[in-house]
Amino acid sequence: MITVTEAQRIMMAQVRRTSTAHLELAQAAGHHLAVPVTAPYDHPLFDMSAVDGYAFAYGSAPTNWRVVASLAAGDVHRDPLQADECARIYTGAMIPPGADTVVMQEFVTRSHDTITHNDPRLVVGSNVRRQGEQVRKGDEVLPAGTYVGATAIGLLATVGARKVDVHVRPRVNVLRTGGEFMAHDAPAPGRIFSSNEDMLVQALVQAGLTSCEVFTAEDEPHELERTIVDGAKADVLLTTGGVSVGDHDLLRPALERLGATIHFHGVVQKPGKPMLFASLNGKPVFALPGNPRAVLVLYHMYVQPFLRAMQGDHTPWPRKELLPITHPVRLKGERTEFRAAVVRNGQVTLLADEGSHMLRTLIDADALALIPADVRALEPGDPVEVHYLYAWTK
Repeated sequence: MITVTEAQRIMMAQVRRTSTAHLELAQAAGHHLAVPVTAPYDHPLFDMSAVDGYAFAYGSAPTNWRVVASLAAGDVHRDPLQADECARIYTGAMIPPGADTVVMQEFVTRSHDTITHNDPRLVVGSNVRRQGEQVRKGDEVLPAGTYVGATAIGLLATVGARKVDVHVRPRVNVLRTGGEFMAHDAPAPGRIFSSNEDMLVQALVQAGLTSCEVFTAEDEPHELERTIVDGAKADVLLTTGGVSVGDHDLLRPALERLGATIHFHGVVQKPGKPMLFASLNGKPVFALPGNPRAVLVLYHMYVQPFLRAMQGDHTPWPRKELLPITHPVRLKGERTEFRAAVVRNGQVTLLADEGSHMLRTLIDADALALIPADVRALEPGDPVEVHYLYAWTK
């Protein structure tokens, strides 16, 4: 078996980026940029007022000015203002020629068409948004790999970018193996309810991936092989169950008969020690154990970062940090452990150490604490590496 670090390194070496598409901003939401976006225009497009007030030439001699125009956002005053002239101006309106400063209306005294002001802080250029102060035409606005969320769309639309090149979302299929599941909703002797495929599909949906198909296969070699081939027609195949070393664990032999390359099988981790990662006809296959807790933990720590990397994300791993633990911990065994945890006030608390078939504490968890195999005891205040759940999207 290999370490978690080695497994993640091997896995990421197999990432192949998805194809790209040129999309309108609304359709690009939830994707990652395939190429940098450069500004087609300056932003702001022109010098504009940042406040409601009066625009005039700061360096002119007068102490009062005559109002000769009123400019709302979208209006244009083409005649240059004279030294003793000003324009009533509103936020977002273009600064008229001859003016370089705006005084806020709160500091102005107006009598008919004449104003004076009493703003001692005013300097040349006050309250003016300068053309190109955020970005100049041709400047890089966002680098490749940026997640196209609401903020990115707002920035891109602001600078006039209407279409962008993004990586398309990968198609992911799910295969649940095993003959122990009930065919109907009513309990039956020796049978269990099936959950892994439903859980994985919803995890993929939450990650913005909806083009998945679910397959099931009994523990019969030929049926399993046929179903694997069908499932691997997507960009990525996720399987659950049948990946350990028992007589009914048929996943690895089936993959080998189909000519798959086994990159690793078995990781020194808890939960999820039997995890297997392979390639079949160039398609990645994540063979996860059958226990639901292991499935979900491995999805967060392996599968989702891999899928994000396929989409061009340059920071695909969940956000992590070192935090002090609030209580003593004693661990057995010699495996790296992923433990459900909550983070409060800059400290981490581990939740109950449930079996790999249990999900309850993951409901309350907002992070997974990674405890290395060579750390078997922790005292209050000791640093623990936490990986935040659901914290990838920017």
